[in-house]
Amino acid sequence: MFAQRLKNLKPYKPGEQPKDREYIKLNANENPYLPSPKIKDALKDIELQKLALYPDPDSHELKKAIAKSLNKTGGVLVPAADQKPLGFEITEDMIFCGNGSDEVLSFVFYAFFDSDKPLVSPEFSYSFYPVYAGYYGINLLKVPLNADFTLDTKAMLTIDSTGMIFANPNAPTGMALSVDEIEAMLKAYPKDKVFVVDEAYTDFSGYTVLPLLKKYENLLVIRTFSKSMSFAGMRLGFAVGAPALIQALTTTKNSFNHFPTDAFCQASAIAACSDIEWYSENCRKIIKTRDAFSKALVDSGWNVLPSKTNFVLVSKDGMPGKAVYEAIKAKGILVRYFDIDVIRDFVRITIGTDEQMEKLLEIIRTI
Repeated sequence: MFAQRLKNLKPYKPGEQPKDREYIKLNANENPYLPSPKIKDALKDIELQKLALYPDPDSHELKKAIAKSLNKTGGVLVPAADQKPLGFEITEDMIFCGNGSDEVLSFVFYAFFDSDKPLVSPEFSYSFYPVYAGYYGINLLKVPLNADFTLDTKAMLTIDSTGMIFANPNAPTGMALSVDEIEAMLKAYPKDKVFVVDEAYTDFSGYTVLPLLKKYENLLVIRTFSKSMSFAGMRLGFAVGAPALIQALTTTKNSFNHFPTDAFCQASAIAACSDIEWYSENCRKIIKTRDAFSKALVDSGWNVLPSKTNFVLVSKDGMPGKAVYEAIKAKGILVRYFDIDVIRDFVRITIGTDEQMEKLLEIIRTI
């Protein structure tokens, strides 16, 4: 009854969403702040007749809006003082939109990675990478992290691969390579193979590799509206790269689903792009809360990896990660526990509002 290949699938496991009680959700890296109020106005203005028609399959106006917002900000909502300027203008033909960055990543795996050589990724990075590798029959070679949880870039570059992919800042560590470190990798990497940097959390880091697109046509940058743009419930991701890479993704998309972003999504995202100041302010709040929460944990004797995201990976000496997770859950707050070697004694905590993090701190101090 079922295809043989179905037996080999290993689905992605998202953060739990139990229904037994009301929880404060700090386990899925969602944004605690509301999206721009301009979105509500945009949805009100959608004509019902338009919902009876197919949306723009190529999301032209949305891609223009995204390009405009990236050019305005330099590619990051809260840029660090030494973030490099773009140095060029991002255009519509450099952007591909999909139903969440997960769908965009699926098309990336199909379009650019073959099965004759391994695809290189860090041992710990976004946990959907091995899912897609298995789905498309690609050999994913996970390179162990350094002892300090940084990426072993030298080892990653020594492998004869079909491509390279990693999240920066990384997940679930929250740590980031500098733009200069990534450029050093690009200089050493074959120019005929696609080098993918997944920047889902980059707005919380102050840095982006988008300026490198001017020099490296094999660089593809993946972004999402789910984190810094409070869009997790709407589903919108996009890729930025050379027009030839974007065309390859478009061909892949049109061979799978010609209409990935619906009318509501496109209208909402265009409105969001017109209110960048709203999201920049929310990002600043999260960064400030993250840094204060991290310091409070360290002052309480916890180990906290230096995060450039909207979450932190933490541990307490002598305390199993599962026990920490269960103790916090018992008090009505969800955090993420990974039953995986090396990070088994850690839990990942999403940064919420100041009030939510203070409540969590009160619980943690009793553990």
